[in-house]
Amino acid sequence: MAFTITMLSWSTLEFKNKLEEKNELKNALSAIKWGTDYLMKAHHQPNILYGEIGDPDSDHQCWERPEDMDTSRTSYKIDEQHPGSDLAAETAAALAAASIVFRSVDHKYASIMLSHAIHLFEFAKNYQGLYQNSMTPAAKVYSSSGYKDELVWAAAWLHRASKLKKYLDYIGGAGDTGGARTSFSWDDKYVGAQILVAKLL
Repeated sequence: MAFTITMLSWSTLEFKNKLEEKNELKNALSAIKWGTDYLMKAHHQPNILYGEIGDPDSDHQCWERPEDMDTSRTSYKIDEQHPGSDLAAETAAALAAASIVFRSVDHKYASIMLSHAIHLFEFAKNYQGLYQNSMTPAAKVYSSSGYKDELVWAAAWLHRASKLKKYLDYIGGAGDTGGARTSFSWDDKYVGAQILVAKLL
């Protein structure tokens, strides 16, 4: 969900005029806020982020309305002992990007999102690891190939949202900015980070 919110936010920033022209900006903001409200509720304590609800095996055996589901709704989290840098950093990117979108609409809400984003980035950076090693059911459906790209991606969004040089310094010191890539996806954010940084030149 976090990557979807990041992309919705980025699209809204890039195409705001077109969204306004077609009377769709309000719908875009509503969709983003639905996701950011959820993401912030999932990060209700420092260095804890809930990243999965339900078991993929039982969920995929049940194709009905959520209101009718009676399968277990087990929740899974990452924390200091069970890190998930990829998940925490992508959530930081989502909230940082959304904070830019909402800055002119609801400054207080934007500030709250940016605060969550900053804390989540620090959590991702200081307690490194793949989320599927901490939330093993996730490996069955969405196994991550790494977290370095999410850290660079989050730093790029945090720089854009905060203008703080320390995020550019992080990117410069990361050592790996992806090199030449041919794809951009939920599992490989290097191209997105490269575009954000290139816009600074």
